Amino acid sequence: MKLIKILLRVARYFVVLFLLSALFVVGLFIYYGKDLPQPDDFTEKPFIQSTKIYDRTGKVILYDIYGEEKRELVFLDEISENLKMAILASEDSRFYEHSGIDFQGIARAILIDLKLWKREQGASTITQQLIRSSFLSTKKTIARKVQEIILTLELEQKYSKDQIFEWYLNQIPFGQNAYGIESASQTYFGKTAKDLSVPESAVLTAMIAAPSYYSPYGPNKEELLKRKDWVLERMQKNNFISKDELAFAKTEEIQFKNNKQTIKAPHFVFYILRYLKDKYGETFLMEKGLKVYTTLDWDIQQNTEAVIEAKTETSKGYNANNAAAVVLDPKTGEVLALVGSKDYFGTSYPEGCKSELGQCLFDPKYDVATLGKRQPGSSFKPFVYATAFDKGYTPSTILWDAPTEFNTSCNPDCTQTTDQYGLKCYNPRNYDGVYRGKVTLRQSLAQSLNLPSVKLLYLAGIEESLRTAQNLGLTTLTDKDRYGLSLVLGGGEVNLLEMTSAYGVFATEGYRTPPVNILRIEDADGNIIEENKKVAEKVLSTQTARLINDILSDNEARLPAFVRNNPLYFSGYDVAAKTGTTSSYMDVWTVGYTPFVAVGVWAGNNDNSPINKQSGIGLAAPIWRGIIEKIISTHQKEYFTEPDPVFSQNPALQGIIPDGENHSILQYINAKNPNGPYPQNPNEDPQYSAWEYGVLHWAPFGEE
Repeated sequence: MKLIKILLRVARYFVVLFLLSALFVVGLFIYYGKDLPQPDDFTEKPFIQSTKIYDRTGKVILYDIYGEEKRELVFLDEISENLKMAILASEDSRFYEHSGIDFQGIARAILIDLKLWKREQGASTITQQLIRSSFLSTKKTIARKVQEIILTLELEQKYSKDQIFEWYLNQIPFGQNAYGIESASQTYFGKTAKDLSVPESAVLTAMIAAPSYYSPYGPNKEELLKRKDWVLERMQKNNFISKDELAFAKTEEIQFKNNKQTIKAPHFVFYILRYLKDKYGETFLMEKGLKVYTTLDWDIQQNTEAVIEAKTETSKGYNANNAAAVVLDPKTGEVLALVGSKDYFGTSYPEGCKSELGQCLFDPKYDVATLGKRQPGSSFKPFVYATAFDKGYTPSTILWDAPTEFNTSCNPDCTQTTDQYGLKCYNPRNYDGVYRGKVTLRQSLAQSLNLPSVKLLYLAGIEESLRTAQNLGLTTLTDKDRYGLSLVLGGGEVNLLEMTSAYGVFATEGYRTPPVNILRIEDADGNIIEENKKVAEKVLSTQTARLINDILSDNEARLPAFVRNNPLYFSGYDVAAKTGTTSSYMDVWTVGYTPFVAVGVWAGNNDNSPINKQSGIGLAAPIWRGIIEKIISTHQKEYFTEPDPVFSQNPALQGIIPDGENHSILQYINAKNPNGPYPQNPNEDPQYSAWEYGVLHWAPFGEE
């Protein structure tokens, strides 16, 4: 009887102790559970997502902009079943059976730990891990554990298992700033999460426990691969794979992606980034998961890069150490390819040069295509000829290619270097030093003759020619007081992207669409927040554009200066092109186009040092040809429209000069109004005497 009383008393103590313990646990849950976020808050908690820059197809990622977290959200059905099975097998095999807290798993882990006499097994479920990484710290305290359990149970009651699993797969860290399985798959294997193989899935799963420690790029790669095998064994134990699949997966070689931040078309990407950061801010780009669909054609970009790499190897003998190129669609303004230097990942040289001081022959990071301001040489001439055609001159107008002094304060015999005021005399020569006498404007432009072009700039007007260039898209020639008659020979600095775009205006018969680099931008939910809506504007007369196209594609007119099968000529295709070389040989250019594509190429040195004497046809043209011939060979042929017949009230503008007369054009026109009546007194034009002197003393009619 006494024993029974003792047992009852002990039982009462245990009941009281149990009740007190229960009350204590309830109190803990109430105390630590206050002010916790509700399960509904989970859907409102924003995932940090990186911004991705794509090519025009959306299939090629050019660059991934991320801060502390590089992430791309995917749905559960967009993730490989191999990966799901690997994670379930190793992290929470009873995930679809328990209610968030796996008491069976906890008991099993405790028994294993007691048996091994060390902490070996974890018992946190996938839901617990998700709650911990989303809302709580990793600090191991009673408060954190209580809060974790409360939130886990609430989350499991509120949402489906698939939804929780999807959130988990998009949340967990994998090292290398990669968060979520899609980002991890791209970072380590360069593929989407949907395409992960069994061993690749096991590798990523193995990293979850300690992403930094198990990094395939760190010193513990062998331990990662051992843990990968353990994950595979867990998959087989849970009947997710067979024994044969286990054996094969263990021996299959894992190919990890090269451990460096990948960037495709780097100069183009940073051209895009300058715009994006200015408009949206860097933090926004790093976190809001924008998708930027650019205009870049990855196939054309790859070919452009390959051509530049191959052709610049042959340029070193000419001391030309760099090159840049732009390809665009003149009809839409869309930039299809852009290369700012021959090798963005190369090394500056000579060794020890400082890029910021402009000391390098080759500066890989500097983007000549969008940031450079270089003298265009004769590639500027078409803008002057277009201005002249607008004023009434025609391709048949005759100018004299004869020694001429343009500073009227200097002797007209071209023997002085400075005038009485200390100003330089100006008597330019052609690139080959040869004078040709009477030449038409067609011959002059096609053969890139300097002397007639300087005369034409005088006739067309410097200010008017600058206005034409600006209307066609050149923004760098802003100080009109800086430029004299040397402007037509490339005396002002221009930008390669703008030059290529300006030539595109000729291709479209006078319509200009400013360069376009972005097609559209979507937010993380797929909503379009920005879209290209640029439209073409008429900036040049159709007839003038057709005249330029007709001359620049006229290989017969080119022949006295170029061989028949020169790099600018394509048999059976309408291709217009113009080369340019500065007088100091610091820059060589080739810019050309068809009705559907425009290509511009620059070659030279970053530090403005001269190359060995070589014209644009010898250095830039082979690069240009290698780029454009691949494009036109895969595109349906398109042809330029022939210009209308040209008529003028003044016969001299059509090249009709009285027989036996040898005078400069100023004898027959008023320079300011070439379509008006003949000048009553040509001598009133300050240039008249100098031009006449050149004609009268040209070798066939007088003294040398």
